[in-house]
Amino acid sequence: MALLIGDECINCDVCEPECPNNAISQGDEIYEINPDLCTQCVGHHDEPQCQMVCPVDCIIPDPNRVESPEELQAKFDKITAK
Repeated sequence: MALLIGDECINCDVCEPECPNNAISQGDEIYEINPDLCTQCVGHHDEPQCQMVCPVDCIIPDPNRVESPEELQAKFDKITAK
């Protein structure tokens, strides 16, 4: 499933450069994750890098975007096929 940045985000800027798919960007109030680009780092890393660097642990799985590992891999394959 795609990840989601919660309201606890402190806009510390550490997650955005860690995303290999450029899925994280500054929103109106806090950072946001584009669910169409988020693969939870499948295809790049063993763990979501944004979660690893977040100092307030506000990056969680998006309950509205449940995806299997196979679906995440397919999304990665589509994103990187350009």
